[in-house]
Amino acid sequence: MTATRQRKPATSAFLSHGFRPFFLSAGLWAPLGIALWVAMLWGYLDLPLAFDPVSWHAHEALFGYLGAVLAGFLLTAVPNWTGRPPLAGRTLLGLLALWIAGRVAVAASDWLPPLAVAALDLSCLVVLGGYVLREVVAGRNWRNLVVVAMIGVFVAGNALFHWEAAEGVYAASGHGLRIGVAAAIMMISVIGGRIVPTFTRNWLATRGSGALPAEFGRLDKVALVLTLIALAAWAALPGARETAWLLLASGGAHAARLSRWRGPATRGEPLLWILHVGYAFVPLGMLGVGGAILWPDVVPPASAQHLWMAGAIGVMTLAVMTRATLGHGGRALTAGAGTAAVYLLVVASVFARFLGGVLEEQAMVLWSLSALLWCLGFAGFVLLYGKLLTGAGKR
Repeated sequence: MTATRQRKPATSAFLSHGFRPFFLSAGLWAPLGIALWVAMLWGYLDLPLAFDPVSWHAHEALFGYLGAVLAGFLLTAVPNWTGRPPLAGRTLLGLLALWIAGRVAVAASDWLPPLAVAALDLSCLVVLGGYVLREVVAGRNWRNLVVVAMIGVFVAGNALFHWEAAEGVYAASGHGLRIGVAAAIMMISVIGGRIVPTFTRNWLATRGSGALPAEFGRLDKVALVLTLIALAAWAALPGARETAWLLLASGGAHAARLSRWRGPATRGEPLLWILHVGYAFVPLGMLGVGGAILWPDVVPPASAQHLWMAGAIGVMTLAVMTRATLGHGGRALTAGAGTAAVYLLVVASVFARFLGGVLEEQAMVLWSLSALLWCLGFAGFVLLYGKLLTGAGKR
């Protein structure tokens, strides 16, 4: 056999696992999307949008950013669930190209037919959902069919968002966005409810702790059922008092659930305490959104919703991306001062955004501060983890 025949095209490190290109893309888009949004707010930029600017910001924060994180997480987790080989190489690059095409199409949506914009934007998530379904079925990993269902709901929310925007509806407060947010919070409740206590338990066990997080039990089941009902009610009837009480009850159940996972014992390891902080925004969001329905003059609805969108989604995804990048990049599962600073910047951004809605006289200052902290946090993530994600930092 000749030397030429012996050589086979090698997959680059960057395209060897889904977390690399998609986590890097998410890390770049998180601050870039906010920077573009702030530039539009201050009148320095006018994108050719068919959406109104607020709806564009909401769409890209949810379906754009989170879509990339979901792709990176699932393309890495599914092979572990099923024992089957990961998506890599040109196929992975093609999926990334679909995600990028979606961002460009939405940003230039005034130049394209609404159906073309929706098709380009939905393509990455539709293909991702089909891949996960195929792998789960092939690997007979029936437990994770629920993940496929949640992806389907997330895609449906995105599709409805596009339809509402095309019909002239203010999509930032429409059914599509709420369905997308609800699907995301449900995913965090289910998947986060697995990984937060498991990672905490493993870490405490190696340190000889006798007090470990509680096992999955009746309280967890009640919390998940309540969450499903409350989020469905919020997506359909966001102003109903019954929805508010369901959200408050669900928030209390999640707070009780979180309290059994030994969060204070993880204060010495940023990779762990950030998971607990990220999950804490699930009940905080439940309480905030429920409170905003009952007392809108006290709790502004948009600020309360950001406890989910920037808090639960933003902080939890950042926590997952840093941990997965270290673990799959061959590094020790421990975070240094730089990573801890990134976490604190993003958490502070969430609270600044919330307070901006409560303290109306300081709103612009606090919103600007929130945008700055968010951009600094995710820029820090890219600087600290970029080499590992591209493969240049692989040992």
